Amino acid sequence: MENIILLKGKVKFPITLDPGVWIFDDRKKELHEFFSNEKIETDDIESYTKAVSEHWDREIREGAIVPPTLKTEKVFKKQQVLNGTFGISFHHFLKNASPVKEATIIKVITTEGAHTFQLKEAENFILCFSRDGKPLKEDGPVHLYLKDGSNRKHPIKNVKAFEIE
Repeated sequence: MENIILLKGKVKFPITLDPGVWIFDDRKKELHEFFSNEKIETDDIESYTKAVSEHWDREIREGAIVPPTLKTEKVFKKQQVLNGTFGISFHHFLKNASPVKEATIIKVITTEGAHTFQLKEAENFILCFSRDGKPLKEDGPVHLYLKDGSNRKHPIKNVKAFEIE
């Protein structure tokens, strides 16, 4: 139970977060990707449609052939998961919890105390859940980073819950 994080308070749907399963989540990214200067916001449906249409075009031109690099790509992705440092945007979970309209503050509760932010700022939280392919056991289960990178050297550690007020 020490790896479970609660998202509670003035929300329509309180959520229990388990960072141990995020390694299988398609929304995860390498932590450095969140802080790169190149900010590209994409629409999930639009990017999916483009990928499917590119695949369809390739099959029309070349036929349905499995590329020879497919095995190599699987090995690379496995190595990336085993050695990577990953994070996930908090806004996915915040959206699912559906904060009520009068909610304005979010408290990040840690073992050392609480950190208070405006609810708007929570859209920019990044939850790091894996370092060098390993879960964050000593000072985890997650480290909280701000998307602007202002706390990149000193993230908020030992996060136990998020409380919306």
